[in-house]
Amino acid sequence: MYDYLVIGGGIVGLSTALSIQKRYPHATLAVVEKENKWASHQTGRNSGVIHSGIYYKPGSLKATLAKLGSESMVRFCQENGIAHEVCGKVIVAVDDTEKANLNHLYERGIENGLQVQKLTKESLLDIEPHVKGVEGIRVPSTGIVDYQKVTKKLAEILEYQGAHLFSGTKVTNIEEDKDEAIIDTTMGTFKSRYLINCAGLHSDRMARLANIYTDLKIVPFRGEYFELKKEKSYLVKNLIYPVPNPDFPFLGVHLTRMMDGTIHAGPNAVLSLKREGYRKLSFNAKDAFDVLGFEGFWKMAGGNLKEGLKEMGRSFHKKSFVRSLQRLVPEIQEQDVVPTHSGVRAQALLKNGQLVDDFFIIPGKRSLHVCNAPSPAATASLEIGDAIAGKVPSFTRKTISLS
Repeated sequence: MYDYLVIGGGIVGLSTALSIQKRYPHATLAVVEKENKWASHQTGRNSGVIHSGIYYKPGSLKATLAKLGSESMVRFCQENGIAHEVCGKVIVAVDDTEKANLNHLYERGIENGLQVQKLTKESLLDIEPHVKGVEGIRVPSTGIVDYQKVTKKLAEILEYQGAHLFSGTKVTNIEEDKDEAIIDTTMGTFKSRYLINCAGLHSDRMARLANIYTDLKIVPFRGEYFELKKEKSYLVKNLIYPVPNPDFPFLGVHLTRMMDGTIHAGPNAVLSLKREGYRKLSFNAKDAFDVLGFEGFWKMAGGNLKEGLKEMGRSFHKKSFVRSLQRLVPEIQEQDVVPTHSGVRAQALLKNGQLVDDFFIIPGKRSLHVCNAPSPAATASLEIGDAIAGKVPSFTRKTISLS
């Protein structure tokens, strides 16, 4: 019997476990993860950006926790010797039609308490000499880090402090009663006084195993990346982002310097017919049926058809992808980029076709279910963990006097 059990060995799950351990140091704690290593999916396949929180609605959990998270993530890296860099990024208006949306983004950054700076065409070129833009915004608090290394350190700290971590342990059933949660897995049955579901791409399924039914479903979107050849890496100094399309829920193709010095370009955002489908033709019948049989998907698709087709075009047509990059850095040519890794984003979608815009947590009898934690969840992970730890009940242990 554990006091707390966390499902999911990504950065959110392990951050949550660490926050619970800090708040309740005498509690017994376990983490179960179906893969054989930590950070196998969303955490280990993202762009490695420490986000500032500029994009998110003021007052939302995303805006609040991203700003706090960008600060706490840097502190965590400093305290634990994890390589990182607060290099800043620029958001670029490539022509006059994007100026209004750029200015709206600047005002949102101010509302969110960020030290954002407006850039003229000339000052933009001082920061990124090869960029094409008429105006820009600099966001100094944006940084880069390897989130797999952060997650590995979280696991090390948890184990050192006495938590039990089980990899290669897939959850197959969950039952809750008034006293405990019973979690069946491929490695046996666990019992816990309280359960926290941080299963990412499978978070909605874990909730259903616990007999929690909502009108929410996880829809997977694959993001594909290219990498600039080494001899062309001079074209990008740090991070270059476009002004996002306000009618589309994703940020658009951008250029990011990674911790190893490589420059990654992407991601696009295309529907994946497999929740852990990292190839263009990845397919899983159950995952595909979950999406295509969900009326909310068709409502969402109808409203985003034009942009969705563009994203699919960029997926199967390298020239289209490169043209998106050339809007920002015209010198990039098709032969300058090569395919690299891809990731899958777990995006919660409602039955009415609306994408869940903020982090979303559903309570159960003896559980909490984190059912929407896409970007900037890695940035905000330590703060998400603290927020969840503040919601779980305390279990005071009785002591026996020997006197």
